[in-house]
Amino acid sequence: MPPDYLDPNLEIAKHGKVLPHWQQGEAYVFVTWRLADAIPKEKMLPLAAYRKTWLQLHPEPWDARTEWEYHETFSKQIDAWLDAGSGSCVLRRTDAREIVVGALQHFEGERYLLESYVVMPNHVHVLFQPNASHGLGDIVRSWKQYTASKINALLGKSGSLWQERYWDRLLRNPAHHCKCREYVRENPAKAKLRDGEFSFWERERG
Repeated sequence: MPPDYLDPNLEIAKHGKVLPHWQQGEAYVFVTWRLADAIPKEKMLPLAAYRKTWLQLHPEPWDARTEWEYHETFSKQIDAWLDAGSGSCVLRRTDAREIVVGALQHFEGERYLLESYVVMPNHVHVLFQPNASHGLGDIVRSWKQYTASKINALLGKSGSLWQERYWDRLLRNPAHHCKCREYVRENPAKAKLRDGEFSFWERERG
């Protein structure tokens, strides 16, 4: 049976040069991507440059303290900017969010097994288990390309809807799994969203 969580002793498939993306068979992965205008460039560019240098100095896999340092330094700041609701926030519209939800659910049980997701006004979090025969990059690219086309048509616009890159993290263990589920579940409340401004789904535990 393939592992549900990252095993540092097994081979890891990596792709992407600026921010490497990892996949290890069917290990759970937590993915985030955002609208192209969700964070102003004048805020993001200095942080991205610092993160690139930091990652070069801290090659993965990380120990618990290094991972904590990464999230304290980078993740919390980006999350705060996103939750502040900057940018066009086109996903605040129900019809736009339904396009994203439909794309996520379309290949559920075939290319991946969804664990939970939340579609926020300017970003998306998805926790899922990919099928080993489908690459992480292909899965995320399919979600982003389809939804960009449909949402742009809905809005009568063209051009880049999503940020070019995405962020992902292989889950380390059951505790990490629970923490990610909790994060997805609590994100709308943390961002002080009202009902109708987000779409949340979570697989029931048996």
